Amino acid sequence: MSTSAGVTAPAAATSPPGASRSDARALFAVCAATLLVLMNYTAPVAVLPQTARSLGAGLTTQTWLINAITLGLAATLLVAGSLGDDFGRRRIFRTGLALLAVGTVGSAVAPNAATFVAARIVQGAASAAILAAGLGLLGHAFHTAQGRAHATARWASMLGAGIAVGPLASAALTSAAGWRWFYVILAALAVLLAAFGGRLLTESRAARVAHIDVPGVLTLGAGLALLLVAVTAGRTGWLRPAVLIPLVLGVLLLATFVAVQARGRAPMLDLALFRRPDFRIATLGAFFTGLAALGPSTVLPTLVQQLVGISALGTAGLAFVWAGASFVVSNQMRHLGTRTAPARQLALGFLLTAVGYLAMLGYADAHSWVRTIPGLLISGAGSGLLNAALARLAVTTVPTDRVAMGSGANNTARYVGSALGVAGAVTLASSLLPAGQASGFSAHGADAVLLIGSLVAVLGAATALIRRRAAAPVPAAG
Repeated sequence: MSTSAGVTAPAAATSPPGASRSDARALFAVCAATLLVLMNYTAPVAVLPQTARSLGAGLTTQTWLINAITLGLAATLLVAGSLGDDFGRRRIFRTGLALLAVGTVGSAVAPNAATFVAARIVQGAASAAILAAGLGLLGHAFHTAQGRAHATARWASMLGAGIAVGPLASAALTSAAGWRWFYVILAALAVLLAAFGGRLLTESRAARVAHIDVPGVLTLGAGLALLLVAVTAGRTGWLRPAVLIPLVLGVLLLATFVAVQARGRAPMLDLALFRRPDFRIATLGAFFTGLAALGPSTVLPTLVQQLVGISALGTAGLAFVWAGASFVVSNQMRHLGTRTAPARQLALGFLLTAVGYLAMLGYADAHSWVRTIPGLLISGAGSGLLNAALARLAVTTVPTDRVAMGSGANNTARYVGSALGVAGAVTLASSLLPAGQASGFSAHGADAVLLIGSLVAVLGAATALIRRRAAAPVPAAG
């Protein structure tokens, strides 16, 4: 098989030397599904103005058009990973694909913004099942350090590929036939992959009695949902009851979740894992990746479109530059992953993200989208390093029978950070308005997004390097 880089699912099926045919099939199916998930995740970015006009969505609601899927992801990733380990990773993976088809059909026929947002939340829950169970399937299929580095780098490259292709496909279909057609086509692809791709996978689950941690599921899901609702609503003021009430309730529910996990016999999240430096680094690294890299970069194309004035296809092209660089770097880390300590790889990724953001300062005042290109390439390369390191850490810092839970925990931290990053970026970009401008985004706000994003990225790099003792080895299952 070819090992050349590409942005299609067949390229993702290339397996490390010595991998069995079943392992290669698993890698293909998981990478293809991950590509669909990320294409769907970023689909509204390039066509947000057109989608918002069609659905009658104001500025605050537009934040939800982007962030609703992140809410579904963050609230259910850990749950999906735990269910995959206990009830079968292949079963949860295929269920996620079927649910993704249902959610995308809902987006395609949505008559208003509320229905579209609800459908995107369903897509987020479906995506959580695919990501958590999919990475868990790879962790089970590939056992050697080289094999896992190769497989997780391929998986991570699909994150970049999906972000690159999704906005382009959405913008092209919007220009040709309307934004709804993207969701129609994606639903059909999800059905096909659920029907046929699932046959490429073998079932795997933990060797323990299946158990649903109902108190954990309810407190975590509701707590994260309320927290993200509060943060998104905070754009128009933090001292309003509509913000304070869900914020306080969300924090209380998350504290309850921690207490439930500490006392439970079969907890959804083993809190003892946080005693391991590598697991802490993985979790904090994922959170800062969402907050500093994924959140601001998700909003950036929309800011350029509205402040500089480029077409939907041009906006998608900018997203492609960033995500394409991420794809190439993640894909190449399959050769280099075992040679670089994950913490150092994370630190370098964060620093490149910060440098890329600083390189883009002033693009809105200069009214030049060209000025964003070097920064997009640099920060995209940083994102590629982050994705590859986090994917490897997600499956190597937990016991082998809990790899889907490890993936769920890691991606939960990532998408909670992303939701906070998106909400914060929109708030900053729309709060520093010049005199006489009542709403929208401003050049000063756009620069503030880049400055704060770079500072958070530097903080992420420092966090990755703070490691006072060696990581304890992870015990094998059984």
